[in-house]
Amino acid sequence: MRKFRTKIFADGADKAGMLEMYKNPLISGFTTNPTLMRKAGVTDYQAFAQEIVRAIPDRPLSFEVFSDDFVDMERQARIIASWGPNVYVKIPITNTRSESCVDLLKTLSVAGIRVNVTAMMTLEQVRAVSAALSKSPGGFISVFAGRIADSGRDPVPIMREAVKILKPYPLLELIWASPREILNLVQAEDVGCQIITMTNDLIQKIPLVGKELDEYSLDTVKMFYSDAQKVGYRL
Repeated sequence: MRKFRTKIFADGADKAGMLEMYKNPLISGFTTNPTLMRKAGVTDYQAFAQEIVRAIPDRPLSFEVFSDDFVDMERQARIIASWGPNVYVKIPITNTRSESCVDLLKTLSVAGIRVNVTAMMTLEQVRAVSAALSKSPGGFISVFAGRIADSGRDPVPIMREAVKILKPYPLLELIWASPREILNLVQAEDVGCQIITMTNDLIQKIPLVGKELDEYSLDTVKMFYSDAQKVGYRL
């Protein structure tokens, strides 16, 4: 199986799935968000997060604030950061009124809080955030390449340029967020992106990278034949 320099962070909020990925040596960290938590049935945010911190104490964990007010975001960020030395606080690039989080990022940076700035999609955002975090003890810049692709745009040139923008900031790492397929892992590696987030389903497909296509074609034919036999289709 191909070795990747790009670190893989498991993206999800299912405790069992997270603990399963914790055993996987390919996984270097974990990210989640309120939407994933809601889908996983999490009702007590803090209890769930602290349980995960206790179970995974030695790899980066990102938990997101959920306030829409910057003063309250700062309060939540300080609480989340207190949960463990491996915890990064996810801060959205704007609130729901499209007001920039840059001033908040500067405050958190000076306070020594490591952040994961999320929901970013433009190079202008990358420039503004990287400058705001210039005094940061370390942080992640999450550019949602998958959603950029969903808009019909090629994310590769944007991610390649984002890598260049972050070169003067060695403590900041670029995340290729919301990938849609395994090809995105190869693309992230090729442009020099330090991290990619992947769901457990995508992580399971990593061994397919570099597989011979004739062999893969035959495996596919066998799958179709086997499934037809199992059901007992007749004509």
